[in-house]
Formats: sequence, structure tokens, C-alpha cells
Amino acid sequence: MATLVSPSLLSANFANLQADIEMINRSEADWLHLDVMDGVFVPNISFGFPVMEAVAKICKKPLDVHYMIVHPEHYIEQTARLGAMMMNVHYEACTHLHRTVQEIHAAGMKAGVTLNPHTPVALLEDIICDVDMVLLMSVNPGFGGQKFIANAVKKTSQLRDLINRSGSQALIEIDGGVDDKSAPLLIEAGADVLVSGSYIFKSPQPEEAIKSLKR
Repeated sequence: MATLVSPSLLSANFANLQADIEMINRSEADWLHLDVMDGVFVPNISFGFPVMEAVAKICKKPLDVHYMIVHPEHYIEQTARLGAMMMNVHYEACTHLHRTVQEIHAAGMKAGVTLNPHTPVALLEDIICDVDMVLLMSVNPGFGGQKFIANAVKKTSQLRDLINRSGSQALIEIDGGVDDKSAPLLIEAGADVLVSGSYIFKSPQPEEAIKSLKR
């Protein structure tokens, strides 16, 4: 399948969010990635439901919501009400991950599970057939604009192998330091969806940057 691109709202211009969302709507972007941070699970605070509700009203692309928070299961219904397509929760934040995945599905959304850079893909063995996507963090979560962790390429290959062996239909999404240099390596290793923030929004021609990642 063709590579999907999910630009990260975290790198957008919050003083003029509407202009950036309209750019996303015009562009070849497939989804819009929303990073929600609570200052507890990760050392930063991003935005919450008031911003997401405003974005949902004007964004024409499916919303790919990534919770970097403790107790993401408390926000399943609210996320579904936004009209989100995908709800991503961290493996490290969910004590009862299987139940959380079931509840996300019951609310009418696709379920994604995210792994931090230090968390091995082998830990997904018993849930890989129940999830729609696995998001591999290729930076330590919490801040935009970080340097790509090269081990993410090997990890993508390991995850692709696990998915192929298990018969899972899960997509592989990569988030962190994705640009024109890391993207080809990740796609070759088996990535399906690329999240990119700084590379897209700081580009003089963001629509061209999206196009280049898709190619």
C-alpha cells in the first residue's frame, strides 16, 4: 500500500491554527496526528479537548489521536464524541491494555498501541491481532523537533516480522524525527504511516514536504 502521512499538530502555528488546518485539508496528507500530553506521563503539556474540538470542526482529514497521558481509558467516550478515527494509547500507561483496546473498539474507533523507544516489540505478542495499528516512538515522547533514534529502523523490521508471523492486519506508524532522510529507511523496514511535525510545518513549502514523504 502507499505510504500514509499524518502531520503532527504539535508543530503547527497555534497563533493561527486555522490556516495550518486549511493547508492540511488542501494537501495530500492522509490523517492529522494529535499529540495529547499531560505533564505526568511525559515531561510536557500540549493541548486538550477545547483545542481538539475546535480542530475537529474544521479538519477534513481523519483524526489520529495519540495520548501520552496516564489513564487514557478515562477519555475514550470523549474522544469518540470528537469523531476521532484512531485512538492511540501507550503500552506503558495501560495496566489493562486488552480491556482498553476493547473499549476503544466498542466506542466505534480504531485502536492503536504506542511503544516508547525502550519498550521491545515482543511485548505485543499477545495483543497484536487485536489492534489496528502500532505506533513506534522514534524519539523519547514529550517534545517536538528531537533527533531521530536510529534503532527505530531495526525495531520497525522486528514489528513487521511479528505482524507477518501472527497474521495481524495492524499498520505500523512511526513518530519522531521523521524527515526526507529517515522516511525511506523506515518505509523499507516496513512502516505504513509516517507522523511528521517539524519537517512539514517548518518547511517553506509544507504541502511539498508532505508530498515528498508520500513518495
